[in-house]
Amino acid sequence: MSKPGPIPPSESTATARSRASVMFRSFGPWIAPVAILAGWEIAADLGVIAQRVLPAPSAVAVACLQTLKDGSLLQAVAISSQRAVKGLLIGGALGFGLGVVNGLWRPAEVLLDSTLQMLRNVPHLAIIPMVILWFGIGEEAKIFLVAIGVLFPVYLNTYHGVRAIDPTLIEMARVYNLGPLALIWRVVLPGALPSVFVGLRYGLGMMWLTLIVAETISASSGIGYMTMNAREFLQTDVVLVGIIIYAALGKISDVIAKQGERAMLSWHPNYARRSETRT
Repeated sequence: MSKPGPIPPSESTATARSRASVMFRSFGPWIAPVAILAGWEIAADLGVIAQRVLPAPSAVAVACLQTLKDGSLLQAVAISSQRAVKGLLIGGALGFGLGVVNGLWRPAEVLLDSTLQMLRNVPHLAIIPMVILWFGIGEEAKIFLVAIGVLFPVYLNTYHGVRAIDPTLIEMARVYNLGPLALIWRVVLPGALPSVFVGLRYGLGMMWLTLIVAETISASSGIGYMTMNAREFLQTDVVLVGIIIYAALGKISDVIAKQGERAMLSWHPNYARRSETRT
């Protein structure tokens, strides 16, 4: 006599589990941040943490509202974002172009890759004194530093993305008499896009990191200037506002890059599988 199999869960139980899973995925990432903020607020109110060292979240929120009302925060965000975007466009375009050229053309790789790898191993923030000598403390210096910070991550990932393309695809394209431009547009770029987006997302992190350092060392405007000016007057709450704004801008730029990645790689089987899993 065979043993009865496991009793399948009822439809209502499965629905409840599905709803619980959706709620956990939606609200789960917020549990730890909310708990940290609550503990921080309680510790600051009880005097465990000195206000001069680390103001309470409520004090930081009040400082944020004040800087929003007087317009200084929005002006600083606009100036810093403009610097970041300019550096990203310049450094990203150079890194992408060099990655494609060196990945496709062997003579260019022999001539340029070794030099680029050597320069990549020099910390770009270490050349700040030289950059100040070259450009002064104006906008050019900050944009140059941001561009250098973005260039190498984009270059390295683009180069390896192009080199990792299946050679049989390139041979097939040549069999169908695709010209050089069509080969790059239809075979090389689609195959290298996943690596290019990895380099872009890493470059975005370097972009904000470089901008923070550049603005805190030599600037007369922007978020870094706002935080350094607040430090002189011991306004720790305003300093924290600047740090939070930097973090928010970094997160927003990464989300935009992820959305672009999903949109441009919707044809890719791995990305299509991920979107089906999420749904």
